[in-house]
Amino acid sequence: MTNKELEYHKAYLRMAVVWADLSKSKRNSVGALIVKDGMIISDGFNGTPTGFPNDCEDLDGSTHWYVLHAEANAILKCAKHGTACKGANLYLTLSPCKECSKLIIQSSIKRVIYMEQYRDLDGLKMLKSVGVEVIQLNDI
Repeated sequence: MTNKELEYHKAYLRMAVVWADLSKSKRNSVGALIVKDGMIISDGFNGTPTGFPNDCEDLDGSTHWYVLHAEANAILKCAKHGTACKGANLYLTLSPCKECSKLIIQSSIKRVIYMEQYRDLDGLKMLKSVGVEVIQLNDI
């Protein structure tokens, strides 16, 4: 990776941090950006589907089952607008879970760059097993 590529990866991760701040989650705010050919094509943060109250947790602090993860929101936004993710980079503040890793693979995203590691590493293992490049950069 060149110094210029590293600079851009870090800049996009800083932008993902800003998107994470838009989440109403009290437990874990996560941000995502999808970048293709040097252009941001989508963004997302963890939250509820359109039309639902934007409370991510119940009164006991447990996450509602219907909350969408940041990467799922970003990928679905591309699908909604007919924008292909094929060959794109996905920038995340937290590495993806197993369910989101399936979406990443099916959308043909080629590289995932993330800051912090999610407690379950199976999502990362799945991505690596099919050739999706995975990079952790936590010093942005």
